[in-house]
Amino acid sequence: MPPSLIHAEVPTIARSSWSSKTIRIAVAVALTAVIVWRTDPSAVLAATSNARVSWLMAAVLLVLLDRSLMAYRWIVLVRVFEAADRVSLSALLRVFFVSTFVGTFLPTSVGADAVRAYGLARGHSTAARSVASVLMDRLLGVLSLLLVALVGLAFAGDLLHESAVLAGIALTAITCAAGASAIYSERVAAVAARLLGVIPLAAVRRVAVNLTTAVRTYAPRHGTVAVVLAGSIAVQMIRIVQAYTLGLALDLRLPFTTYVAFVPIVLLVMLLPITVFGLGTSQLAFAALFARAGVPAGPAVALSLLFVGLGVVGNLPGAFLYATGGGRHPKEAAG
Repeated sequence: MPPSLIHAEVPTIARSSWSSKTIRIAVAVALTAVIVWRTDPSAVLAATSNARVSWLMAAVLLVLLDRSLMAYRWIVLVRVFEAADRVSLSALLRVFFVSTFVGTFLPTSVGADAVRAYGLARGHSTAARSVASVLMDRLLGVLSLLLVALVGLAFAGDLLHESAVLAGIALTAITCAAGASAIYSERVAAVAARLLGVIPLAAVRRVAVNLTTAVRTYAPRHGTVAVVLAGSIAVQMIRIVQAYTLGLALDLRLPFTTYVAFVPIVLLVMLLPITVFGLGTSQLAFAALFARAGVPAGPAVALSLLFVGLGVVGNLPGAFLYATGGGRHPKEAAG
């Protein structure tokens, strides 16, 4: 085990940006406090304290299932580059779950992605392959969220009149289209190659070329991409069911389609790199969206806090591995 777990698992870039993270944590805490205060803390507390434990436990089981699926889809992508005899399954699981825990304290899921890519590259794979697997995982995850959100809009057509929702959907679609073009379009690849060729620094140019080549490795792997996309859609659906079970725990009598309509929009909001772990922004989104279904502000904010808390619970296995030396990189763990 390395002398310092923090130095073993957190990238230098993350360690050097404590001021930025501190600001995001402060914004998250302040925004959450303001929302809870304006909602009426007693109403939020009353809704939370009366939650049914049986439904809460069901939600916990569901979050363990979605974390398992998330780990599986990334491992499928890694196996495109690395055979099982080179990086063991247990080592990859350690890297994944530790990165989810460390990412709890970083802005959105981008922090966890950076830690995951670093952990894999540090242990065995090249940096380009490691980053490529994480980028592809992220792209397919965002695409699955977009697809589920579009389905959800069929149950809440009035959201199409909200400029913020339309802008978010459009931006997500453009991002997915750009990512897909970089992977599958020969013309875009040729343009990218010409642009990369003019980078003055040879080391930077080499890294960029290697990363582009690694990402395009997935282009002919249609079966792999389809499996991971299906797994990603399943993850989004499980998260909707998680919110539904939390709603049942709070005795919210809402049809399942309400959650299908609103939860993907909430998840898109949580991707914004404004706060840590979507704290604050998710409370705002839950309160605004579920008010449309007639849910009072107190229970809506309580639902949002439970939803965020559920995500933290899902990261606890990574906390255990981190504390007990799970931060070892793949080569050390397999050796």
